[in-house]
Amino acid sequence: MTMAALIEGPTAKSQVRSGERRIAHLEILQDLREAELIWRNLEATQLSTPYQRFDFLSAWQRHIETNQQLLPGIIVACDAQQQPLLLLPLVIGMESGVRVARFMGGKHTTFNMALWQREFAASATRADLDALIQGIRGLPTRIDVLAFTRQPRRWRDLQNPMALLPNQPSANGCPLMILSPGAPPSERISNSFRRRLKGKERKLEPLPGYRYRVASTDAEIKRMCDAFFTVKPLRMAEQKLPNVFAEAGVEDFLRTACLTPLTGGGRAIEIHGLECDAEVIAIFAGVADGHRFSMMFNTYTMSENARYSPGLILMRNIIDHYAECGYTSLDLGIGSDDYKRLFCKSDEPIFDSYLPLTARGRMAAIGMSSLARAKRFVKQTPALKRSAQMLRGIMHR
Repeated sequence: MTMAALIEGPTAKSQVRSGERRIAHLEILQDLREAELIWRNLEATQLSTPYQRFDFLSAWQRHIETNQQLLPGIIVACDAQQQPLLLLPLVIGMESGVRVARFMGGKHTTFNMALWQREFAASATRADLDALIQGIRGLPTRIDVLAFTRQPRRWRDLQNPMALLPNQPSANGCPLMILSPGAPPSERISNSFRRRLKGKERKLEPLPGYRYRVASTDAEIKRMCDAFFTVKPLRMAEQKLPNVFAEAGVEDFLRTACLTPLTGGGRAIEIHGLECDAEVIAIFAGVADGHRFSMMFNTYTMSENARYSPGLILMRNIIDHYAECGYTSLDLGIGSDDYKRLFCKSDEPIFDSYLPLTARGRMAAIGMSSLARAKRFVKQTPALKRSAQMLRGIMHR
């Protein structure tokens, strides 16, 4: 079956009898432009993560989604007065003969979430979620499985309503730092650690033009992107890892998102750099929404300047920058790398849901769930984790 056959027409609608439930009907859209007004209005309520911004995901859709033979399946749920209650930014693809709907963004999003109308999210019940799933099941667009991975249990001050559905812990954790407004710098990073980093930084400070910078102009962003896409493949080869940034569309997506301005200021992806006149020494990039900074990708120089821990020095600057801007949290992305634990002492609870909508999808959902549980078990078992890392290194020599 061709991908074009996955969705029968640009807009498909299904009425949902809701009784006392507040979701009255669903609509599924293929075109991001058709969904843009609703999307941006819900985005403004900020009950979604910055990974669900229209500007971020439209860049992903243009450069990556089409290369992966996926089609948008943007589901909008409305009340009886046609007011949008939530938007699910999904893509639909074939996986082992089964139609699977996943959140847009693929592996480039740390967190996946619907965009919620805040008042509805605050009072949503299991009956509301059941109405949503039943409505999706009744859409003309057949979906066998909803594979909703890496969902935060809470976002800011509210529970994620999707946590009311059957779920399991995600395979990987996400290291998290809580920032307390007005707290002294030593609460974020201990004085002893700061002194160690300052000692290392003294070796870098004599470099001509040494500075920390948040890239703000197109020229600064391009310079840092150029440095990243030059150095990162060398770092990954050094670690015997595949260069995921060489996959089709990835570089174009990241460059586009880094350059895309947001209405309220900033860019869809913000880049922080430690640099001197001769080179960009270290780079961290991520998404920010006024409350949370979430790191996406990073690298550091191949020169002798790497001896002085420029990545850790840059991380200290980033943490202080967002604390001074009034942010309340910061995360370093999925994974348990040692450097993350130097800064983040807790984890963001994240979960997966594999929800079958058809008989065929039931077996697929069981398989997906079991595989994710096995991955989590390996990652939580040190001996198995070391063996998996060794095997991965051997396979990519």
